[in-house]
Amino acid sequence: MKLGTRSILFIMVLLLASCNSTKFVPEGEYLLDKVKITSDDKEVIPDEYNEYRRQTPNAAVFPVLFGGMRMQLGIYNLAPKDTTTGYKRFWNKIFHKMGDAPVLYNSALTSLTTQQIQRVLVNKGYINAKVTNDVKIKNKKVAVTYSITANQPYRLRDYGVNLKNPRLYEIATDTAKSLIRPNMLFNADVLGAERIRIANLFRREGYYNFNKDYLGYSADSALNAKRVNLTLELRDFLKNSSDSINNIVFRKYTIRNVIYYINKEAILSDDLQNKDRLDTVRFRDFILVSPKEKILKLDALVQNTYINPKAYYSDDAVDKTYQSLNTLGPIKYVNISFKDTGKEQLDCYIIITPSKTISVSTELEGAYTAGFWGGATNINYVNKNAFNGAETFSLQGKAALELQKDVLAREFGAQAGIKFPRFMFPVGSYDFKRNIHANTEFSGAVNYIFRPTEFTTTNVSAGMSYSWNKKQYHHNFELFEINYVQFKVDPNFDAAYLSTGLYNRYNYSDHFIMSMGYSGSYSTFNAARPMQNYSTVRYSIESAGNLLYAVSHLLGMKKTDDSYQLFKVGFSQYVKGEYNITRHQIFDKNNRFVYHFGAGVGIPFANSNVIPFEKRFYSGGANSVRGWGESMLGPGAYSRFTGNKTRDFNQVGDIKLDMNMEYRTKLFWKAEGAAFIDAGNIWTIDSYESQSLGQFKFDSFYNQLALAYGLGLRFDFSFFILRFDVGTKLFDPSEKLRSEQWKTRFDKDNYAFHFAIGYPF
Repeated sequence: MKLGTRSILFIMVLLLASCNSTKFVPEGEYLLDKVKITSDDKEVIPDEYNEYRRQTPNAAVFPVLFGGMRMQLGIYNLAPKDTTTGYKRFWNKIFHKMGDAPVLYNSALTSLTTQQIQRVLVNKGYINAKVTNDVKIKNKKVAVTYSITANQPYRLRDYGVNLKNPRLYEIATDTAKSLIRPNMLFNADVLGAERIRIANLFRREGYYNFNKDYLGYSADSALNAKRVNLTLELRDFLKNSSDSINNIVFRKYTIRNVIYYINKEAILSDDLQNKDRLDTVRFRDFILVSPKEKILKLDALVQNTYINPKAYYSDDAVDKTYQSLNTLGPIKYVNISFKDTGKEQLDCYIIITPSKTISVSTELEGAYTAGFWGGATNINYVNKNAFNGAETFSLQGKAALELQKDVLAREFGAQAGIKFPRFMFPVGSYDFKRNIHANTEFSGAVNYIFRPTEFTTTNVSAGMSYSWNKKQYHHNFELFEINYVQFKVDPNFDAAYLSTGLYNRYNYSDHFIMSMGYSGSYSTFNAARPMQNYSTVRYSIESAGNLLYAVSHLLGMKKTDDSYQLFKVGFSQYVKGEYNITRHQIFDKNNRFVYHFGAGVGIPFANSNVIPFEKRFYSGGANSVRGWGESMLGPGAYSRFTGNKTRDFNQVGDIKLDMNMEYRTKLFWKAEGAAFIDAGNIWTIDSYESQSLGQFKFDSFYNQLALAYGLGLRFDFSFFILRFDVGTKLFDPSEKLRSEQWKTRFDKDNYAFHFAIGYPF
């Protein structure tokens, strides 16, 4: 029996099981089959209220393909109802664990949903909105429809501010930053967010005792006009309170001391029997009370604290301090509190609970690529507090083998890195460096690769970079990265591929790279509302060889082979940029569309005619156009060199474009399914003889976009995602005849199987 037939039979069994969806619905109960929200107002979009449903039906998978088949419920219903024998009890337990039990209709939750939707509408300004529910029962199944009658909403007519404190008034009347706009809906959520905005800005300036609850609105609506006049003012209890209360509320506080306590023993420092085991260190007005056996140095804590002595109290500084200290490896969690000293000053107490700092892990990998079996092992060592200053030291070793006919291809490598939780630079004052709040990382690596009958290469690299976070943004600036690549090419490979011009000889020559770059990322994901659509963005720019070229030129050095050299080795000069954006369109917790767009450009110039091989782009593989294997697509309409069946080193480029659309759905247990469409390719900047038809041209590149589609199976084990994808070629630009470019026949050359860890984008 073929695999395709088995898959069809399995789906048919699940369809039959899901058809009997009420198999485990008790007598007197009903299966919740459908839930729908409708609205009579085009401005009230039903989908925006889905998250307020208290009860939803069993999850459906691939609704477009299978009409909303409830696979998880179908698997649950495969279990035998009769559990009198051990065999039947076993399968009952297995299927019930892998599937989902039927969702039984609950009238109380329907009433709560109705009330919740109406409450949300009222908060948005639809004061007179009505929400009703219609429940229909048929064959032990229930369909619920929530109908919204919006009616005319209330809108804001005039908005005023009545606050006597000058600074509070100034913040509240800043129209550029205010969330309140003329003619807006009388939205209670927006009004609440405006109170929070004003209070947060006010508290950032030292007003420790002030909070948003001290602000309120008085509203006056004209009869039948649905227009509201609104005034922001202090609550009555504060307006009518004594001057002493107002003086406390509107008192500005500065920070006197920042005191760190490490572990519970330090908190008991007033106990005489513990004093001999504790040590107190002071720097300026920062104080560390900790065991005499140092767990963390005071400087590491000061560098990652935004709360500063002599500065005004700020909520923003407190939040940033929580985030920064919690990222330090030797810290498990942090608690921050304040104590009023009675002199318009606050003492800040930061209680730190330490965590384990050393970890060792190993990884084993197996692979089957182009008919060759291979395996690899990684050993990782991490110390998150190498010198008691929250420095993270990491060491990784790798060994990989691949049996190619009768010869073993080998790869060995090691890399080390140390990250300091502070900004390190030869010049600049202590306060200047501390205020930057960046991490500094040094790294080094060596890698050796032996490819039988091809080449041997050794790559040695070292670098220094800075990284920092600001809100949802992450930044990384690479001050420098140095790479030296040495090649030893097999004479037969040279004669067959390099001397004949089939491959670009530059890719197999010794070269030197000294680069500088910046990369960043951000996400609009909101953990408080995980069902909202969101985007993630990654971008980078890198440049190499500019400093070396300038120095060579200024010193009047002579060129060798039309380029400047360093220690008789040519150095690369290029600029390279990449941009990736991923959009998640969420239908419910089990179904979503994910869209991805990625583009990259690399341009060699001055001292280089070609970008180094390891810096060029490739297409195909598990994270690109999945109808092709890794680095087996492009550039452009280039035809793969068939004389070498294992790999074609010409399939790299200077320009890359990826466009992907993927539908993801939960199937059962930990299994997830995916259906995807991919498009993309790579191109070269110049017309290279060894990469014919690979050059990017504006009037033809769109005709060289490869297309693929396929299905995927993923297993979500929380701490990692195991992914299997099979992609099928749909349009292959490398084919000469137009009739052969569109792939309508299903044969082995049109498929690519991918195994990977994590989602593709």
